[in-house]
Amino acid sequence: MSVKSLVSSKSSLTVVAGGLVLTGLGVWGLVHGWFTKEGAGVHLLINQPLLLLFVLLAVGTIVGMIRFFSVSIGAAAVLFTAIAFSAYNANMAVPKVVGDLGLALFAYCIGVTAGASFFASLRKGIRPVIAVAVTLVGCAGIALGLGKLLDLSQGTIAGVFAGAVTNTPAMGAAATKLGAEHGAEVTTGYAVTYLGGVVIMLLTAIMALRSSRQADAGETEKLTNMTIRVTNENLPPLCELEHTAHGRVLFSRIKHDGVVGMAQREMVPQPHDRVLAIGKPSALRAAAQAMGRESTLPLHLERTAVDYRRIMLSRPQHFGRMVWELDLGEKFGATATRVRRADQDMLAEEDLVLQPGDRIRVAAPREKMGEVAKYLGDSEHGASDINPLGFATGLAVGLLLGAWKIPLPVGEPFELGMAAGPLLVGLVLGRVGRTGRVVWALPHQSSQTISHLGMLLFLAYAGGRAGAGFLPALRDQGPKLLLVGAVVTAFEALVLMGVARWLDNKSVPRLAGPRLAGMLAGSQTQPAILAYANDRTSHDQRVALGYALVYPIAMVTKILLAQFLAG
Repeated sequence: MSVKSLVSSKSSLTVVAGGLVLTGLGVWGLVHGWFTKEGAGVHLLINQPLLLLFVLLAVGTIVGMIRFFSVSIGAAAVLFTAIAFSAYNANMAVPKVVGDLGLALFAYCIGVTAGASFFASLRKGIRPVIAVAVTLVGCAGIALGLGKLLDLSQGTIAGVFAGAVTNTPAMGAAATKLGAEHGAEVTTGYAVTYLGGVVIMLLTAIMALRSSRQADAGETEKLTNMTIRVTNENLPPLCELEHTAHGRVLFSRIKHDGVVGMAQREMVPQPHDRVLAIGKPSALRAAAQAMGRESTLPLHLERTAVDYRRIMLSRPQHFGRMVWELDLGEKFGATATRVRRADQDMLAEEDLVLQPGDRIRVAAPREKMGEVAKYLGDSEHGASDINPLGFATGLAVGLLLGAWKIPLPVGEPFELGMAAGPLLVGLVLGRVGRTGRVVWALPHQSSQTISHLGMLLFLAYAGGRAGAGFLPALRDQGPKLLLVGAVVTAFEALVLMGVARWLDNKSVPRLAGPRLAGMLAGSQTQPAILAYANDRTSHDQRVALGYALVYPIAMVTKILLAQFLAG
């Protein structure tokens, strides 16, 4: 290349680079002017709350995708984005009705989804519920003691407690109790400590999920099948052999005298029979030991007389019913062995409440399989339909319960609010399933979509509420408030983690892993933590179960304690 060409090339590059710099400066100047506190862009967002909402959701989603040390906060980033926007300009906040709608949708869908499992777990899991209530009383005691020591007002102490346990209804109840004159103190304490409450408990949930992967392995055993060779004599009927010390198994087919047929629950297995059992590996091993030993015969592959397939539940008359109500044995000589919901397989026990879109694994005589499929529906479209009457009625009842002013022996009456009311009603209706022709159950995929949307709406609102007073309060009493809030949240996190380990040692239903993360989110009444746990576990149902198990008692306890702290 000649010197002249080289100089010419460098000149061209210089011109291009200079043009890019000038263009960049021009764009920056335009954007900077557009989005100053008094700029046209900010005014546009303030005057168009729906536009602001979806900008928050879009920016928050992008931020949530950023990973730090292989960890991303997912949908919880919407909360921090809303805090940043409202801290920049207090008027850039989503209207309250959006937050109320989102919280109601979120809580109701969580309740309906977890309702059937919630009451079953409550019979075995009352200890975690009591532990959460007692822990929150301890949190209130710490807030009161440290607040008095640091010369904080009663309203500020109540706000610090509400922010440290991230409970907006508790803050609202305390502010209402104190009235307009001192209600701002509650909001100040809440705004400063809210973010710390989210972050500390979010880190605790991360620790719970990471530290429990090995300890939680037994709970996450996947369903499988095993052919059992019967060698023991004088065995009871199959219906009694279903129950083992490690869980339940189901028997789908039996080979007797060389003939394969459906295994009826009243059958008594005889020596030399082969029985196909379905369950968790530990339960299958226990059943094999009780009946004889494991066989190498792949009985599940013998499909000449008996076949199996997954069938989509899409007939509305079956929604919300229990497995035994399908009456597959009497009608078709068939047996339901597994139910796949979302990405999880569950044993098709008689009292399992079925939801629209469940995929049921059915074993049946080959000639009956078509009739079984028609009976259950087997339609993707039918499984995704939402019953508008049941959904709207259930949500309306939940909102009415949340708005009801419950009288107290001492002090002002309190309201459950937009979260606890719909959640409680959703739990009950999720357990009931249906009332006559009114179906309360929701298709699992639809429920997940609605609850996720509701959660995003609430996060966008809650961040805007906390961000406006964050910086001014931080300048005035920031260190004191942050200290008290951090101590309260850390106390709650450490105690609940300790309780989980203690309960594990007591051999009660495990709280490690996804269920513990859900319980931490529920005790904090914090959808942001639930969102993170759902993202990391691919919406493991145990997360929602742990959340729903302790959320109602946590919500009510916090509202009462905040009013007590307010005076």
